[in-house]
Amino acid sequence: MPDTKKFIENLSGAGKCIGVLTSGGDAQGMNAAVRAVVRMGIYVGAKVYFIHEGGTVIGSARCKDFRTHEGRLRAALNLVQRGITNLCVIGGDGSLTGANLFREEWSGLLDELVQSGEISEEASQIHSALHIVGMVGSIDNDFCGTDMTIGTDSALHRIIEVVDAIMTTAQSHQRTFVLEVMGRHCGYLALVSALACGADWVLIPEMPPKDGWEEQMCYKLSESRLRGSRLNIIIVAEGATDRHGNPISSNAVKELVVRCLGFDTRVTILGHVQRGGTPSAFDRILASRMGVEAVLALLEASPGTPACVVSLCGNQAVRVPLMECVQMTQEVQKAMDEKRFEEAVRLRGRSFENNLNTYKLLSHRKIDSELPHSSFNVAVLNVGAPAAGMNAAVRSAVRVGITEGHTMFAVSDGFEGFYKGQIKEIKWGDVGGWTGQGGSLLGTKRTLPAKHIDKIAEQMRIHNINALLVIGGFEAYLGLMELQAARSKHAELCVPMVMVPATVSNNIPGSDLSIGADTALNAITDTCDRIKQSASGTKRRVFIIETMGGYCGYLATVGGLAAGADAAYIYEEPFDIRELQSNVEHLTEKMKTSIQRGLVLRNENCSENYTTDFIYQLYNEEGKGVFDCRKNVLGHMQQGGAPSPFDRNFGTKIAAKAMQWISKKLKEFYREGRVFANTEDSACLLGMRRRALVFQPVIQLKDETDFVHRIPKEQWWLRLRPLMKILAKYKTSYDVSDSGQLEHIVRLRAKDISAI
Repeated sequence: MPDTKKFIENLSGAGKCIGVLTSGGDAQGMNAAVRAVVRMGIYVGAKVYFIHEGGTVIGSARCKDFRTHEGRLRAALNLVQRGITNLCVIGGDGSLTGANLFREEWSGLLDELVQSGEISEEASQIHSALHIVGMVGSIDNDFCGTDMTIGTDSALHRIIEVVDAIMTTAQSHQRTFVLEVMGRHCGYLALVSALACGADWVLIPEMPPKDGWEEQMCYKLSESRLRGSRLNIIIVAEGATDRHGNPISSNAVKELVVRCLGFDTRVTILGHVQRGGTPSAFDRILASRMGVEAVLALLEASPGTPACVVSLCGNQAVRVPLMECVQMTQEVQKAMDEKRFEEAVRLRGRSFENNLNTYKLLSHRKIDSELPHSSFNVAVLNVGAPAAGMNAAVRSAVRVGITEGHTMFAVSDGFEGFYKGQIKEIKWGDVGGWTGQGGSLLGTKRTLPAKHIDKIAEQMRIHNINALLVIGGFEAYLGLMELQAARSKHAELCVPMVMVPATVSNNIPGSDLSIGADTALNAITDTCDRIKQSASGTKRRVFIIETMGGYCGYLATVGGLAAGADAAYIYEEPFDIRELQSNVEHLTEKMKTSIQRGLVLRNENCSENYTTDFIYQLYNEEGKGVFDCRKNVLGHMQQGGAPSPFDRNFGTKIAAKAMQWISKKLKEFYREGRVFANTEDSACLLGMRRRALVFQPVIQLKDETDFVHRIPKEQWWLRLRPLMKILAKYKTSYDVSDSGQLEHIVRLRAKDISAI
């Protein structure tokens, strides 16, 4: 694995010129990608150029001239005159295809320029190879080879904000709303927003409804009203059609509902609202990681290296040949044109396919005669502090459990409610509308089960509980271990148990991500944006912000990366007074030359002595005459609010997978009329590990856990800290041992089997 010294020697950008452009439609997060390319380029010693007019700071446009040979010839001349042979292109499939064509024609274009006398033979030899790396900026998420494109998550935020607002007015008046979202050729936005808000019906281009869908949809809406629902949400992608290729417009859906049901129905077309606004925390982090990876890919490129795209697979950055991605994207459209819809869904990728299957599972209730009868009782409970997205996970678990034929029980107030007998059956309709609710509607407490194990075992026996799903944070993790340890004394606890991580701190061993962490990051990012803006137009000012997380520095680090912080102090990376002084001096120099505002984040438990007050007073004193200071403790606002689209989607899919695992284990451990499970793999944590969701026996995670500080011993996000420092213009080392390697899309999809 290369060390930092090797990286600096072998991947030096000295003497190299990098051009960065944004092309096609704009997407939130493109600016963060441009910033990352520029600052990483400068860090490695390269000269970086903006290519203007390429919502972005350098302008984004669809260039007609570039589609002509003459236009590309002029572009080649412009690049050679400036010594640019490395291009970072941020755009959609059209822009990236055009860039690849430009690369393929490069040597011929140089020959023409030599023949016309516009460049010398020597200049042609010096600039003989053009390297291109792409980043996909598209709110539609319509590009194959990556789980998420830059801008998609922000567009989902805009959609969900509107849906949440619509829900309040629709409930007041008992209305049906038809919401049209973007997606001329791809239904990702419609599908995921439907999943995130629990929509009654969704129409997408990849999977047109079967003939007779009109009657089925109206029947479902009518049935929903009879069960007491006061609103219905129908989401339509702008490119939705029926099986025969006839367009299905939002107005046509409205007229259908009014004609058949007489419901008060309104249409909302979001349009370019979805492209606007500030980028979400996810898009800022994604774009920053991709921008840095793009520069590394350009530095490592040789004349024979194919143009590549920096992609996201699970939680890992990878590089995929550009034209493989383009060809796969074109195959999706071809499958749709030829009415091979199941193939089109499969080609979109495992993540899209899972979204569609999960939506079908949760939105359309089977009639009782169609349900399997398992006669198993499954209990679900929340444990620990509230985390946004917990309710989406509970809703998903309950509905998947009922679909699998189980009787579902809800336990109120965690393990405390368990031993007190606060257990009742929960049905399909009881969890309607839960997806967008913050906090924990079941109630959650930090009480651990060990002291009450006898009473919990008794309640398990009274209610004949055959399996447990625990959704929560570190207390849930400890609680599952305590339940497993007590199996030798209580046969009632010998049942399948699975934990789904849900905590804003993101400190659970065995999982890169936890439900609730994304919502907390957005709260931090939004607040930091507002705080920085408060100093706009005033004198130079530095803000010291304290974040939550216990001893885990995830929120401070990743929130700092998303908000453009100058420093982030965490427990995992010890610091002393010398580093604090160095940071103050660095900020002082920046303030003297350019920036007007500085941002410093501090994890609440990063140091016993260097408190938020101490750091505030130090910066305030040392910055006198250059900047002044303000401090803010964000507190519990990081736990509150409606869950982000990511947390709704993540909670929904991970809980659905957990319930399917429970069903499998119940069958596996059912012997002689009872369930008996006491093996290590019957008490698991379901977590996101790099590219996939993985079930891991909790007992095997003990060695990975720092129980004193309630954090994993190894944490993936620590690798992002040098990136944050580079983007804040610090001189620091950067380890590329974990940088993305070029992978072919077929291999990538093979690894994607368990992806969410």
